[in-house]
Amino acid sequence: MAWRGIRRKGIFRDLSKLLVSSSEARTKVNSGTLVNISDFSYIISYNGPTHDIVSENFHGIRPFHSSRELCRKAPESYLDIRARKKKNLAKRIKGPPVNTPYVPLPIARANKSLRDRTVDIFEGMTIVELSKRTGETIPYLQQILANIGESFDSEFEPISIDIAELIAMEIGINIRRLHSDEGAILLPRSPVVTVMGHVDHGKTSLLDALRQTSIAAKEAGGITQHLGAFVVSMSSGASITFLDTPGHAAFSAMRARGAAVTDIVVLVVAADDGVMPQTLEAISHAKKANVPIVVAINKCDKPDADPQKVKNQLVSEGLMLEEFGGDIQVIEVSATKGIGLDLLEEALLLQSELMDLKAQIDGPAQAFVVEARVDRGRGPLATAIMKSGTLSSGNRIVVGAEWGKIRAIRDMMGKVIETAGPSMPVEIEGLKGVPLAGDDVVVVHSDGRAKMLSAGRKSKVEEYRLNKKSSPKSVKFADNDEERENSIQIEMPIIIKADVQGTVQAVEDSLNSLNSSQVFLKIIHVGVGAISQSDVDLAQACNACIVGFNIRNPVSSVAFAATKANIKICVHRVIYHLLEELGNLIVERAPGTFETQIAGEAEILNIFERKLKRRAADADYKIAGCRVIDGRFRRASTLRLLRSGEVVFEGCCISLKREKQDVDAVGKGNECGIVIQNYDDFCIGDTIQCLEEVNIKPKFVALESGAVRIQC
Repeated sequence: MAWRGIRRKGIFRDLSKLLVSSSEARTKVNSGTLVNISDFSYIISYNGPTHDIVSENFHGIRPFHSSRELCRKAPESYLDIRARKKKNLAKRIKGPPVNTPYVPLPIARANKSLRDRTVDIFEGMTIVELSKRTGETIPYLQQILANIGESFDSEFEPISIDIAELIAMEIGINIRRLHSDEGAILLPRSPVVTVMGHVDHGKTSLLDALRQTSIAAKEAGGITQHLGAFVVSMSSGASITFLDTPGHAAFSAMRARGAAVTDIVVLVVAADDGVMPQTLEAISHAKKANVPIVVAINKCDKPDADPQKVKNQLVSEGLMLEEFGGDIQVIEVSATKGIGLDLLEEALLLQSELMDLKAQIDGPAQAFVVEARVDRGRGPLATAIMKSGTLSSGNRIVVGAEWGKIRAIRDMMGKVIETAGPSMPVEIEGLKGVPLAGDDVVVVHSDGRAKMLSAGRKSKVEEYRLNKKSSPKSVKFADNDEERENSIQIEMPIIIKADVQGTVQAVEDSLNSLNSSQVFLKIIHVGVGAISQSDVDLAQACNACIVGFNIRNPVSSVAFAATKANIKICVHRVIYHLLEELGNLIVERAPGTFETQIAGEAEILNIFERKLKRRAADADYKIAGCRVIDGRFRRASTLRLLRSGEVVFEGCCISLKREKQDVDAVGKGNECGIVIQNYDDFCIGDTIQCLEEVNIKPKFVALESGAVRIQC
């Protein structure tokens, strides 16, 4: 049997390593020649120079009659030959090289930014300025610019305010946009006036008299429940934009938004009612927004009107009126009689001239959303007040966390217009979703930029919602430990649907004020529009109640599905009725607290001893002859014996008789016999009280100011 070697690179590279030395013979190796060395036979294949002789899987010179397995186990000193161990070489992957994109290493941030930190940004700021404000390194901000697809030449190159907001959102901090008017042409604009005051003091009626319309007659219940905006052309030729705010306590957020966007606040106070809680709240909103106030004392034509009393109350609240040496104008008017309307117009125009109101006409538009709703035919709509610039049809806008391309712009009369200037209330159509009341309208240059801003803001809103949901809720329990342990709080899921976004927030805030130590209202969903089948399905999954405000009744199929699933739907058009029904529903579902109360009192007049013919010592017992002096006695109740005002014994009643008949209850003024278990040490003149466990439910309380609460 012969074995021939195979030329293979990497095993043996020198012929000298294959030469065999022996004490008996040394023979030159030739190709195919049999070599005898110490009775061993070898066959070696030689094809070329001595340093190219190679053998595949060669682990040393093998004897002719031995196997490869035995040769592998042979020691390296066998025949004085050092075997070379084979190295495990990695296999090379054949094929063209893969073009892997270069991913730069993340740059270490200078410091960790706080989530609640707010940074001011403006148009044309540089990367260096943004780095100073955010506390991040310039290379890190440049890397963010590269990731969002923006090109830059140097860190001193100005960037747009939208890019600065994207960088701030990537870092994870809050921003506040600062709009500058430097270098722009400023022209005079009309004033924006917000009418504020207590409910039923005549705010809407005053505006009706100014523009000769009747808005209050169209509102449900005769009270304003929306934030309306319209332009009134005065007799002098000037125009004023008015905002009408609701006066009910539930719409505090609407009044705050109205004061934030306005130039002048008209504080309406009824001459026959005076300063009320919502009047004080309107004053605080105006002071917080740092806007001037013009006081209009309404209903001066009534017999019981007292304008001087109202002025004294306003001065005591810190308003410096002109009559008392201040700068706040006071006008006495009557909306129904039309008295003093021209004086009010002059006061507003004079105040606007003193303020020298101007705005930038050219350039990107800036607006403030006061209401938002969903129209069945036109989709999401946003009512906004223009601040500066010009808004045109076809602009790409970002409104809060929503974006879209403007399809149409309408004025407050419903007429389609192409452009809108400063101080003009408009209705914007073309958004992808319903924004929140109070959001800013920002014009961007492209759909991609709008989508990026919208996505970043939505992630921030979702993060805030999750943090708010996971944060522990503060619930006020009883003061002592025993009542705290016995307190039971149940959750009442609520789904809110309303006509506009502002009323959705108002209803949500009002329902949150109804939380108590026994019932917690968990608002799982809010929306704008009519009640749909998806709302019923969600309510069925969560065992929730659906609350609809100022919307039409659900269609028959939705109402039938809700009735079949035992889902309660509360639909109202007046905020008073809605809060009252929800308050009664909360009281009904509240578990209540059990308290021990005195159901009746009786006085012991005589004592009777009853002896039985039994040998047991405890067979005899005593009967207390009593007269019920207050309340009612029941045999199933617990009795308490009082002697000289101190509690002597407390136990169960085992027998209650009236005229030798066993009865379950004895009323006031009747005589009866009472036997108390395990007690017979009665004395004439002692008092026996009947105790009962009573489940006390909370109460729904509606205050005169319009606020509601649950009193436990």
